Amino acid sequence: MVDKIKKLKEYIKRLEKIIVAYSGGVDSSLLLKISVDTLGKDNVIAVCGISPVYPEEERKFAKDFCKKLGVKLIELKTEEFKNRNFINNPPDRCFWCKKELFSKIEEVKKKYNFKFIVDGTNKDDEKDYRPGEKAKKIYNVISPFKDCGIGKREIREISKKLNLPTWNKPQMACLASRIPYGEKIVEEKLKRIEKGERFLYSLGFKIVRVRDYNELARIEVDRNQISKLIKYRKKIIEKFKRLGYKYITVDLEGYRTGSMNEVLEK
Repeated sequence: MVDKIKKLKEYIKRLEKIIVAYSGGVDSSLLLKISVDTLGKDNVIAVCGISPVYPEEERKFAKDFCKKLGVKLIELKTEEFKNRNFINNPPDRCFWCKKELFSKIEEVKKKYNFKFIVDGTNKDDEKDYRPGEKAKKIYNVISPFKDCGIGKREIREISKKLNLPTWNKPQMACLASRIPYGEKIVEEKLKRIEKGERFLYSLGFKIVRVRDYNELARIEVDRNQISKLIKYRKKIIEKFKRLGYKYITVDLEGYRTGSMNEVLEK
């Protein structure tokens, strides 16, 4: 572990002046922290996208975290909802979303005359279907964790060692990933998904996904907490009915990364 941290710092040091694509999540928070420690806050800028696809709670956390680090944060309003390639929600939806985000970050990089854009993609992300990787190639976005062979477990361990509040933070993905491919992305859906997940978090669930199938909600939580859903059955039904769902279901397999991509597997 010590060798990997050293390798990571040496890697980042060579980049000199960087823009961190920051989401407020586990990976990008550690990347931002180590980047500031290695290069100094004047050589690092955090850029956060503002869009209905990103939960408001994540935005608030990102602002607070950057303030504590003393690093400059730039919030960019992205316009993926003007692109039908995104709205129609094809399997490569993530490409169009990331392309929009990175194109805006590229403008910031040029404006401040910085050298590189980096993101928190890690070694384990290679296991899932990630069309957004193609967008990174267009703008030469670098992934220090992946290049240094650092995975999710190690990121959490390093974060804990550094006393970062994100070390045990649940894994997060954009809200659009809750909607099945082919179903149009509309803001109303994203808002009710966000409200539904926030409600479940308030009940004490640590990992939550509300998969939206129009009138039907498929709830994913950690498989060890599935029985807990039954305990709150009445409250959950009442809340989700108010949000507009007619049918509320539980995925008995529990939460797993990329469950929406299972329809693409052969």
